[in-house]
Amino acid sequence: MASDDERPRRRRVKPADASAAPSKAGLTERVKTARGRKTASTEWLKRQINDPYVRRAKAQGYRARSAFKLLELDDQYGLIKKGARVVDLGAAPGGWTQVAFERGASSVVGVDLLETAPIAGATLLVGDFTDEETVEAVRAALEGGEADLVLSDMAANTTGHRPTDHLRIMSLAEAGAHFAMEVLTPGGAYIAKVLKGGTENTLLNELKRAFKEVRHAKPPASRADSAEAYLVAQGFRGRA
Repeated sequence: MASDDERPRRRRVKPADASAAPSKAGLTERVKTARGRKTASTEWLKRQINDPYVRRAKAQGYRARSAFKLLELDDQYGLIKKGARVVDLGAAPGGWTQVAFERGASSVVGVDLLETAPIAGATLLVGDFTDEETVEAVRAALEGGEADLVLSDMAANTTGHRPTDHLRIMSLAEAGAHFAMEVLTPGGAYIAKVLKGGTENTLLNELKRAFKEVRHAKPPASRADSAEAYLVAQGFRGRA
């Protein structure tokens, strides 16, 4: 893995604002009412249409607005080193895989239960990362080596019941952490989506033992009204 001095010069991503990519006539666009469409669906469409990050993602060729979350996290923490080998858990539709290559990764292995449309240079696997068979497939795709960075932007389907949703997403973060500790090289990093309210103490303590630095972060691209945040663990100490 290359040193910080060898990292390519990167363009810092500025938080998006409405003036950067204005909608028609500079006004908020309205969503026409459709028969049978639920109010929640209409509100989601309205938010998507008027979201400056959605417009920027389309303009810059990213598959999802979430690409900007990783760009901003990388700007802040220097996560993606030149020549890094990256594993992207829950990779579909591929926005984070795109960013990993753009920021200098030499190889990216994406894993998802859903099929991800091809991305040049990436190995995209369909499977459950908690299955040993999938873990072995990831190792094979890394050509016997170890990963420098494990990414997880996964989120379970929400129920609307906050305690249940919190437990579901924390379960994914915990499973991702255990996967990361199986495949990371010493000095590697793990990033995972969590919910505000903090990481469960058991997982947080486990990560603090396994990594030198563990932080919570909320990049500007994460919507202000969203409860999501990101867990950033750096400096993997290696397997005992």
